[in-house]
Order: sequence, then structure tokens, then C-alpha cells
Amino acid sequence: MTISPAAVPTAPPAPTAPAAPATASTTASATAPVAWARCPGCAAIVYAPRLARTQRVCPECGHHHRLNAVERLRTLVDDGSFRAAVPQVRGADPLGFTDSRPYAERLAQARGRTGLDDAVLYGTATAGGHRVVVAVMDFSFLGGSMGSAVGEAVTRACERALDERVPLVLAVASGGARMQEGALSLMQMGKTAQAMRRLRRAGVLSVCVLTDPTFGGVTASFATLGDVLVAERGALVGFAGPRVIASATREKLPRGFQSAEYLAGRGMLDRVEPRDGLRPLLARLLSTTRGAASPGHAQEPPGGPSAVIRDPGELSGAPAAQETVRLARDTRRPTALDYIWHLCSDFVELHGDRTHGDDPAIVGGTGLIDGTPVMVIGHQKGHDTSELVARNFGLAHPEGYRKALRLMGLADRLGLPVVTLVDTQGAAPGVGAEERGQAWAIAECLAGMSELSVPVVATVVGEGGSGGALALAMANRVLMLRHAVYSVISPESCSTILYGDPSHAPELAGSLRITAPELLRLGVVDGVVPEPPGGAQEDPAAAMDALKAAVLESLRELSGLSGDELRKHRHERFRGLGVIEGE
Repeated sequence: MTISPAAVPTAPPAPTAPAAPATASTTASATAPVAWARCPGCAAIVYAPRLARTQRVCPECGHHHRLNAVERLRTLVDDGSFRAAVPQVRGADPLGFTDSRPYAERLAQARGRTGLDDAVLYGTATAGGHRVVVAVMDFSFLGGSMGSAVGEAVTRACERALDERVPLVLAVASGGARMQEGALSLMQMGKTAQAMRRLRRAGVLSVCVLTDPTFGGVTASFATLGDVLVAERGALVGFAGPRVIASATREKLPRGFQSAEYLAGRGMLDRVEPRDGLRPLLARLLSTTRGAASPGHAQEPPGGPSAVIRDPGELSGAPAAQETVRLARDTRRPTALDYIWHLCSDFVELHGDRTHGDDPAIVGGTGLIDGTPVMVIGHQKGHDTSELVARNFGLAHPEGYRKALRLMGLADRLGLPVVTLVDTQGAAPGVGAEERGQAWAIAECLAGMSELSVPVVATVVGEGGSGGALALAMANRVLMLRHAVYSVISPESCSTILYGDPSHAPELAGSLRITAPELLRLGVVDGVVPEPPGGAQEDPAAAMDALKAAVLESLRELSGLSGDELRKHRHERFRGLGVIEGE
């Protein structure tokens, strides 16, 4: 990492390595000192140069040692690209605070030890060639605590990102508020939270990288308000510390409590990454939200016939409805992730509903389709029993729909078209799903999709079952594969309700008009995508090529519409569906 000489902080130069932790020891030889460090993760004694080569990740157990600000920058941005803002923000002693030592003396010592003006270093850089505003915290500066200077530096970084309309990257390491600045420290939570919200309203991407440790008022303000939350592997993140919680509750804490992995399992994080994965992930995320090609690249009209069949008369020779159901349910058919990785040259999956969990039955994230950045979301089933069980057979829980809606909201703010892949028998039934508000989650998804100001293209690629399918299909263009089905209820469930058993499913499949030709006649879908003979499962590559062509064609058709026009188009599309007597 090279810092521009004209842009270094006014304090002494930052060291290339943080101060040795309490567990470090140094052994001197007759010729030169040799540094060794004891890993707090496995107690191994590690040769310091070896530890430096692994970005201070223990080569024995993978424990991620803490980094100073300059070391942290090296894990995030392109080499030599960082330019520190001049001047950096320098804190004062507003209360004249003294405990065992004057606060002013503590500040001076921290500046001398770290080479920083305060616990944040901020400026501009590039990541994967994309310009960003970046701010990194240094835990070795008074525990990375947030006082007036930290709050001001983070706010200035937000404001610069807003002014330049470039993404903001924040790397966080903090014990919380700085007590020595009293209520003024508390107020920085509000200052930074509103700065992050202004970025959100303006549609400027923000990425927060949570490192060990991230606690207190920092976690409860700007650190968790990013559009994308990435935690470094093994980082401890929370509001109150584990010892405080254990003491207050007198309960044994769960294994891994407040670790990045624990929080990811509860839907609080988009990603958990090893240290050497942070920079590549950041570069990919920036590419898939800003585009790797010019905006008009995918809008050039192709030659040849349309990729979408819009006339039901062209869909002759259809198999019986029940046979179509069988084809739609074939586990050899491409899944949502199969389609996504065929459609997209890159795809960054994002996780979690930020409230309860991460539902594996719904997958979603940013991707590039022929150089055009999109948000892709779909129901994920599987090809074998273990994957089907792990994905709950594509039956999504409330947290799945809330994750989908969160990602759609992010797409709307960033101006990314939304492409959905529908393949589910319906929403997950069960006590837990009902307790967590399954109907509420689906309703919010429907209403939220209706308000998006970006193009939305939905594709029914297998089964489209009931409200659980429609929750991802309130779109400007609704496409359907030739051997997919789309219905208010499955034929088996319909038979059970009407006749008391599923034996009448074959005849009811026809009565429900669930196949592509019938739904095209009814106006439920706007177009049908051809499949290879025997279905997509017989030639997955050809089926995926056909779907990609259809999606690109639909995106081109919608690309010239404004946000208001897209909302109006979507409203009128669904407003006109239905048949009533006398009209």
C-alpha cells in the first residue's frame, strides 16, 4: 500500500505493522532480533515475517489477527491507489476529562503510537479499478472508539461519496463510543446514521466491512447501515459485549455467539469472507453494480426473429397438462443457480433478511448479463435429495421473501434491472412460517415490486405455485418456459380440497389452465420461451441460451422507459387482469 506523500496525516507516519499485542514475544539473537507471535486462536508460536506474508492470518489455525489502518487498506483497495484526505480529522478534549490520566495525554500517546490523527483514516482509492471513497478504523487507537473526530471523519467520507457519486467502503473495528467525550460521543451515532441514510436515498452504494471487534454505538449506527454488510471471518460483532451479556443474563451463551458466522446464520450479514477474499469480492461487487461495459451495450437490437413467442397459435402440439406438470417438476431441469451462472458472466450472491435468517430457498445477488448490471433473484430447488432438502424444495419462508424484497429495494436505489426466476410449488407451510408472518412477507413483496422504478422481468422456469410464485413475479414482463406451469394451486391440492384425495389431479390440471399456451391466451404471461424437445432437462445449455436471449430482449424493450412509466406499465398490466361478467 502506497499513501500519497502529499496526503499523509499530519501526525507521524503510520507504522507498517500494529503495536505488538500482549501475547507477542520477541527473541533476540546475537545478530538481529527475531520476532515471534503467539496466536490467540491456537496458541501456536508463529514467525512474524511468515505472519506478515499471510496478511496476519495464522497459518496454523486461520485466526485473523487484528490489523492497523494501513494494513487494513492493503486488504481492500488496489495497490498504490489510496490518497488520504487532507487534513484528516483531529479530535480534541471537549470536557477536559481526566481519569487515571488526562484524556489529552491519552490522545497524544495514541497519535504517537499509531501515526494517525484519530481512530479513522479516510480518503479515496480504487478497488478493481473502480473509484471509491474509503474509511478504515484502527482499533489500536483507543480501541477504535468513536468520539467527535471519528464521527466527523465518517460523515465527511459519506459526504464526499455523495458529492462525487462514487461508492463508499467503510472498514470497521471499534469497541464503541468514546466515554471521555461524554454526550458528544453519543451524538456521533445520530450524525453518522443520518449521513449513511443520505447516501441510501441518493442511490450511492455503501459497503461496510465489519472486522474484529465491532461493538457498541458504532455497530448501532453507521456500521450496520451499509447497503452490503461483509464481515471478516471470525470477527466478533454486536452491541453489548459477550461478557456483559453473560453477566446480565446469567446464562451460558450459545457456541460462536456474536461471531460473523453466527450472525450470518441469523440473516444479519450479506457475506462472511476470509481476509484474502475481501479485495476480490469488493472488486466484483463494484463491477456488478456499476457495469463492466457501456450502458448501451445490451440495448443494441439483435438481428433475427424474436426469442419470445407471443402468439398462442404458434404453440401447437402441446402435451397434456398433467404431462407438462411432470416435465416442470423433473429434477434434471436447470435450477435458478444454473440459469444465473449461465446468464451472468459474474454473480455476487447476497444473503440475509437482516432480521431473522437467510433462507436457502431464495437466492439473489448482483450480476452482469452481457455487461449489463442486474439484480437476479430466484427460487432454488436442487438436482438431488440432499440439495432439495437443504433448499426446502424451493419452498420459501418469510425470511426468504424479505431477503428478496431487500435486494429489490437495493436494485431500485442503484438503478439495476431486476430479473427473477420462479420455480416453486408455493410458499413454505408450517408453524414457524406462520409465526414469522408468511402472509405479511408475501404481501409486502407484491406491493414492493409494484413500486419499483426499474425494469422487472420475471421468468417462470419450472413450477409457478400460488402466492409464493407471484411474490417474485409482479413484473413488467412475465415470461414462461414452454414446459413450465403457473397456477393458483397444485392439481393434487386442488383435487384433495374438492374430492378429498389427489386422484383427480390429472383432469384438474387441464381444468386449471396451467400451461403456457393457456396462460398466454389469458394474458397472465406476456410471452413463452421455447424449450428443446422433451424439455429443458434434455438439453440444458440450449434451454439456458433461449432464456438468456428472451431476458435480454425484454430488457431492451423496457430500457427506454422512465421510472414513472415502468410503474405505470406494471400497474396497468396487473390492473387489466381478470374476467368479470358483463364486461
